[in-house]
Amino acid sequence: MNKKCLMIITDGFEELEALGTYAILSRGGIRVDIYSLHKENIIGSYNLPLNGLKIFDLNKLDLNEYDALIIAGGREYVELEASPTFIEVIKRFYKNNKVIAAICAGPTLLGHLGYLEDKNYTCFQAMNEDFKGNFINNKYVVTDGNIITAVSCAASIDFGLAILEKLSGKEITNLVKERIYYSCNK
Repeated sequence: MNKKCLMIITDGFEELEALGTYAILSRGGIRVDIYSLHKENIIGSYNLPLNGLKIFDLNKLDLNEYDALIIAGGREYVELEASPTFIEVIKRFYKNNKVIAAICAGPTLLGHLGYLEDKNYTCFQAMNEDFKGNFINNKYVVTDGNIITAVSCAASIDFGLAILEKLSGKEITNLVKERIYYSCNK
């Protein structure tokens, strides 16, 4: 069975976090559907335009088809958090014990919902608040149960690989690592 991830982005998304994660997962055979929160054409944090995106409509999409939700960082987190529809998506993934992966500013949304309480997590250090969990500031990626968090755009490859491993296992993840020469300089 092919695995599927959902990513919803808007103006101000962090290009490396969204597209780097997309590329890693795609290399591992995982389908990533990227939707825009409000409009077909959006602009990333560093002015990369993405045009012709499908606009997310909760009433037209079956969230049960997805194995994971990916929350990219960037200043888009403010608009995402202000969207009752997007918050509802997070709540449904959490309630159904599906994977939620958030990077950089993205984990803040999970923290504000109480989903990082008693969990190990990381995020962009300046975004860390008292989420009543265990903030780990010396790892790129932290996985605790079905929640995967990452510190910043520097962690994009490791973030994608962590999601891939969670959904498809070590064997496929190791194949992707080999194909991208992941361990070449380690």
